[in-house]
Amino acid sequence: MSPAPYSLAPQGLKVFVRLTPKASRDKVDGLAAEADGGVVVKAAVTAVPEDGKANAALIKMLAKEWRVAKSLIEIVAGATDRRKTLLISGDGAELAARLDQWMAKRS
Repeated sequence: MSPAPYSLAPQGLKVFVRLTPKASRDKVDGLAAEADGGVVVKAAVTAVPEDGKANAALIKMLAKEWRVAKSLIEIVAGATDRRKTLLISGDGAELAARLDQWMAKRS
């Protein structure tokens, strides 16, 4: 099985994301391999990386894409970095299954 862009956490699911702010449009570009061997979800938003605007746009877009409430997604690492770790609160196994289905539809 190929590596996944997430890991189970006691509170839910940690998802690893590489964000490109100031893009031409909001979109999720699928998965990308990182130099360290990890896998991330590639995302782009039109918002600028000021005052958390790009982070807020990322959370809004991913919440819609993954059909989870925005309030369940928080950035737990990398708030000012392109590489971010998001925590989706809830049942980690159920969230992982939902993300696996989402990735299968996109590939």
